Amino acid sequence: MRRNFLAAGLALATTTLLACSKPPEAKKAAPPPPPAPPPPPPETVTVRIDTAKGPIVIRLENKKAPITTANFLRYLDAKKLNGAYFWRAMKGYQGSGFIQASAIGLKYPPIPHEPTSQTGLSHTNGAISMGRYDLNTATNEFVICVGDMTYMDAGRDPKGDNQGYAAFGYVIEGMDVVKSILRGKIRKEKVDGGWDGQMLAEQVLINSAVRVSGTAGTTSTSASAP
Repeated sequence: MRRNFLAAGLALATTTLLACSKPPEAKKAAPPPPPAPPPPPPETVTVRIDTAKGPIVIRLENKKAPITTANFLRYLDAKKLNGAYFWRAMKGYQGSGFIQASAIGLKYPPIPHEPTSQTGLSHTNGAISMGRYDLNTATNEFVICVGDMTYMDAGRDPKGDNQGYAAFGYVIEGMDVVKSILRGKIRKEKVDGGWDGQMLAEQVLINSAVRVSGTAGTTSTSASAP
């Protein structure tokens, strides 16, 4: 009887110990890794404009003039430069001047002005700049300079708003094409708006305009700005 009692007690103790033992913990799933940070915006973006007279390659200064660059790229990416024309040639002293084109289709809202006093850029030879009327009215028109046109920089016209125009890049290939367009024949008939002697008799077609480099996370290896 004593033996049976001891056996029963041992069985009870074993059952109690098993009941009090801690169940094994389930392995916790490892937390997912944090999402990768977005790539930094490129400092420059290179674009190629193929015209009826040949290609023009331009490096846009995205870091220095981000608002103006983004506006131009918005038209380019929407294919609003494909089928547009260089229609104006403002001829200056000893072969200097600029040519002007306008994107086609509906305009996007005007952008805030980025003066050269803010960006550190200048309207030197090959500069690309946005056309405007009053401040903060630039939309779809741009010009390319031939020769130094620094009178277009901020601080050079105290009679007006003195904020100049928004340069945002430079031609790095194809200045011969730009000069060829500038040398084009001018319409003889009178043109309203004070543009007599500046309207091309034969407008120059832009066949296509595309990015060459400078998508998110990349940087251009083109030559530095003048």
